[in-house]
Amino acid sequence: MSEPELIVAKDRKAGRLTLNRPKALNAVTYGMVTGIEEALLEWRDDPSVEIVITDAAPGRAFAAGGDIKDLYEQGRAGNFDYGRSFWADEYRMNALIANYPKPVITLVDGIVMGGGVGVASHASHRVVTENTVLAMPECGIGLIPDV
Repeated sequence: MSEPELIVAKDRKAGRLTLNRPKALNAVTYGMVTGIEEALLEWRDDPSVEIVITDAAPGRAFAAGGDIKDLYEQGRAGNFDYGRSFWADEYRMNALIANYPKPVITLVDGIVMGGGVGVASHASHRVVTENTVLAMPECGIGLIPDV
């Protein structure tokens, strides 16, 4: 049985979101985007959840961007709607994090790039370790950063 790519849990008064793809440097998949959004919407009006904490499985990265490999493969197969949907839903998730009515605390350690910056930087509170390296590599290929 494979591990879930996003662990969603409640721990006392905290909603917990853990990016869980350490072998892929926790690259953010479409499923993770929709899972984060679903959890935040569920917890928004839940009085038992007072804060949200986002972290990542231990390893070298908080999140090395979006899962570009999947986007590329979908595009090569002619499924261009996938990319449009992914970006629209990711940007909506980022806006939800940025405007969330409860504190969102992101614990960032290691590599954080692209879509990972979106998950991390829009939080109301960010804890960043001395091991963190931040990059926006999409600028090098002409994409306009979402964050």
